[in-house]
Amino acid sequence: MLPFRAAVVLLCLIAMPGFAAWSQQEALPPTKATPTPQIPASGHTLEPTDLQAFFDGIIPMQLERSDIAGASVLVVKDGSVLLEKGYGYADEKTKKPVDPNTTIFRLASISKLFTWVSVMQLEEQGKLDIDADVNRYLDFEIKPAFGKPITLRNLMTHTGGFEEENRDIIITDPKWTVSLRDFEIQNQPKRLFPPGITPGYSNYGVGLASYIVQLVCREPFEQYVEEHIFSPLGMRHSTFYQPPPKGFTATPSEGYRDSTEKSPVGFEIFNPVGAGGLSSTAPDMGRFGMALLNGGELDGHRILKPETLAAMWTPQFRASDQMPPLCMGFYQTWRNDLRWIGHEGDLIAFHSLFFVEPKEKLVLFVSYNSAGGGDKPRPEIIDMLSDRYFPSDKKQVFITLPRNELDAIAGTYQSTRRADSTRLRLANLFYQRSAKVDKDGVLHVENVKDLRGHPIRWKPIAKDLWQEVDGQSRLFAIRDGQGKVIRLAYDFPGVQAQRVPWYENGKLVLTAAGASLAVLLAVVLASLSRLCRRMFLRKRARPSPQPGTKWLPFFSQAAAWIWVVTVSAIFIFFAAKGDDLLPPTPAWDKYFFLISAVTLLALVLSLFVIFSGIRAWRRPDLRRITRVKFTIVGLACLLLSWLAIHWNLLGPVRRI
Repeated sequence: MLPFRAAVVLLCLIAMPGFAAWSQQEALPPTKATPTPQIPASGHTLEPTDLQAFFDGIIPMQLERSDIAGASVLVVKDGSVLLEKGYGYADEKTKKPVDPNTTIFRLASISKLFTWVSVMQLEEQGKLDIDADVNRYLDFEIKPAFGKPITLRNLMTHTGGFEEENRDIIITDPKWTVSLRDFEIQNQPKRLFPPGITPGYSNYGVGLASYIVQLVCREPFEQYVEEHIFSPLGMRHSTFYQPPPKGFTATPSEGYRDSTEKSPVGFEIFNPVGAGGLSSTAPDMGRFGMALLNGGELDGHRILKPETLAAMWTPQFRASDQMPPLCMGFYQTWRNDLRWIGHEGDLIAFHSLFFVEPKEKLVLFVSYNSAGGGDKPRPEIIDMLSDRYFPSDKKQVFITLPRNELDAIAGTYQSTRRADSTRLRLANLFYQRSAKVDKDGVLHVENVKDLRGHPIRWKPIAKDLWQEVDGQSRLFAIRDGQGKVIRLAYDFPGVQAQRVPWYENGKLVLTAAGASLAVLLAVVLASLSRLCRRMFLRKRARPSPQPGTKWLPFFSQAAAWIWVVTVSAIFIFFAAKGDDLLPPTPAWDKYFFLISAVTLLALVLSLFVIFSGIRAWRRPDLRRITRVKFTIVGLACLLLSWLAIHWNLLGPVRRI
């Protein structure tokens, strides 16, 4: 990851004690007789023996390759458990194996599904209107913006318009724990987009919904989910309490950051709880999945009406009918003719997926307890399982478009899930991606690679719709009223890529900033050189400046020193720490205060440097080279000052 990437981490939530006496064997109902499956063209049938052979081949390989301690896997078909198995270790040090029945994994953003089920339960009861202004239900105000209120439906589709907010989102020291209400009040993000227009995945928005559930029901969100979802479904090893309460019968797995040989991360407390606090087991998630596939009911206990669930699975937002949609809290992932619907979840250590496939009556759950389970293993599971048991022989036909249509997509883009008003804005410079079309009409997007690590190549299959040449991923170009491409939509519908204005182009800005630092570094080295000459040369041997030559004044040298030391220290620190950093907590405040204070001093000194550069041209006694020197140093300070202000190096301590 790039510097500052450490500041960008996230995810998940819920549960409660009281069912310890229930046996582990009751976690899932008895396996039903599996009907004789149809043999697909691949020759592989979806039955327990073949399925176990498949996972026994891929999961151990993933654990070894990606340095993952352990994993838990569940596959259900037509209400029958085909596979329920743990792999590797829940504790690398003691070599405690993963037990799928009693080892609980942290499921991060999969928690969001339980928040939305809770919301829809209350909507069924007439206690919530998902199309009403959320301020109707809150005891504080979501600040107005764009002249349009935010609704629960907007929050379900991540179209509330909130920018990214990472302060206090993941903590491992309980002393920094904040209540759900305090988190939502203290960390309310600014709004980047009007509601309902542009997706920008938002943990804050989901947390807001979980707080509304808490207010409407007048009980903690954790307790509500325990009583109205976990208990009816018999999910006895699931909880939103962080950490699990005393007496909880299941044991949390340890989580590992970058190496299983190092100490575990510790229990990751996620804020806000409704967006990522869930701890659960594979069998419990199987019960949840079976209830969803059974119209909201399991073993005679109903959590949702069939029509409510059908509405939740109806597409609500997407860039094109040819792209996977956001539904009401759920999102779709497409492979072959399958339409998986569910959610994934990521913490620092834990990475999970939970999907159901309504047509095939499938439940798929996989969770890894190490950072290596993030980028590659999960898409491998979805792709390889879909290809093995539900292959497709469809051949995609690419089309030819006029060159001007192809080139319209070229440009530099940044994520709609970002922070523009906080200190994290500086990280945006490192996450931009350039899109360009080569002479053969093939689209390339910088740093977008397939599971083999090869750059993905796209070709058009319709106007503004592109598909991977050797795969199934898609990209859609979104245009404004004048026909200009302003955003790109990817297969994950919760985030899009937005075109970057030229003056915020990361390569341009970083090049200019690097050149400015180089100029000021030359000033620093020159001042050191003069200091050395004064110290080690006799006075008679010291060279005198030529007539009309003037050394840079003290404030110019001081500004150069401060800029070089401050910027270098920040980048060296984050480059060295990288992923070892947790998202910001109040413990960081003193460092941000120091950065602000030093940056403010640099800005004040820079004003004198800039004025000195202008004034130099009004002094006829100075040589041209001296005037140019003063001007270049002034321009370097001007550009760094703009960068510090525009990208929020200087700003309120709590805006992170």
